[in-house]
Amino acid sequence: MPDLPADPAGAGPVRPLLTVVRGEPTAEQLAALTAVIAARASAGGPDADLRPEPSLWAAPVLRAPLSHGSGAWRASGLPTR
Repeated sequence: MPDLPADPAGAGPVRPLLTVVRGEPTAEQLAALTAVIAARASAGGPDADLRPEPSLWAAPVLRAPLSHGSGAWRASGLPTR
């Protein structure tokens, strides 16, 4: 393992935030990746909820209850009144 640079505050060695595991990215590719990760991290802070917003298609108010019985399959595709 290579020697890590010392922390300017004197707290010990500093670990890199990103490590290239495979391949040889260019300086531009690393800069773009760093910008995306920094923007994502600053978007909401460390306690931000990273789950995506639920789709409005899944909203229960958009779904009408389905009827049962004869003709129910056909009625399920028809608009409700």
